[in-house]
Amino acid sequence: MKAVKVADILKDGDYHLGLKLIGGRSGLSREITVPRIQKPGLALAGYLEQIHPDRVQVLGSVELSYLLTLSKKQREEAIRNLSSLDIACFIITRGLSVPRLLIQEANSRGIAVLKTELLSSIFINRVTKFLEDRLAETVAVHGVLVDVLEVGILIIGKSGIGKSECALDLVLKGHRLVADDMVEIKKTLPSSLIGRGADLIKYHMEIRGLGIINVRDLFGITAVRDEKEIEVVVELMEWAGEEHDRLGLDEKKYNILGVNLPHLRVPVRPGRNMATIIEVAARNHLLKKTGRHSARELQDALTKRIQGKIAG
Repeated sequence: MKAVKVADILKDGDYHLGLKLIGGRSGLSREITVPRIQKPGLALAGYLEQIHPDRVQVLGSVELSYLLTLSKKQREEAIRNLSSLDIACFIITRGLSVPRLLIQEANSRGIAVLKTELLSSIFINRVTKFLEDRLAETVAVHGVLVDVLEVGILIIGKSGIGKSECALDLVLKGHRLVADDMVEIKKTLPSSLIGRGADLIKYHMEIRGLGIINVRDLFGITAVRDEKEIEVVVELMEWAGEEHDRLGLDEKKYNILGVNLPHLRVPVRPGRNMATIIEVAARNHLLKKTGRHSARELQDALTKRIQGKIAG
């Protein structure tokens, strides 16, 4: 199971969480394994069974104002009971003052206490996105990812089949390269797959006989993009004389991280313009998303024609 350390949240610079440590430094090594956030108001009221200790616990104005309504004894009991749980960390929003006892309990139990000036709603939105990104399932796939007409197409096939050359043809047609050779794929909620290239080889492509080229430098920034949702998998195959689906009724699926994607197996042979075929595949995918399925419509029309002749 993937995990994020509390220290990673503190060091984040991409999501502008604006956190600083105010107590429980030894708790920075604690791990967070779920992206959900919790506000422990019910736990402070005594309903400790409602707490999910593995979640980030956010204390805002509502929770801290409630504590001020309690007597000193009740407030101390509420804080001690909450701190006795195996809490991942506490985060105080809106730059509010933190009860001294909470800091003391956190220090003694090794629970990090962080503070941000952000409103609770804004902070929860940002930290949730941060955790979803860091905890997402990932896999690396050998292939090429291109953006064709806003459709993310992952081109796979054995080495030397012509994946990169096909992608280069698509770039020359005005489409965009996302990644060549190795595609890093991340699963986001609820069931989307986002592909991107490795940082070291981003925008680069290997063309046999030519070597390594930088697509962004050669064709401009509009010829590349950093990441794209994958919608279709196209597998390039050597044409060995076997029969392939000629109607498009046999819809195969390709599973990546538990997500099934449309899978097209396209035979390669001299004279076939693979870039044009993939471009048409993207157009056909967009058509299917509108509810139009050309192969099925033709089949239905033929069936009606045959039934009509039989009935006549």
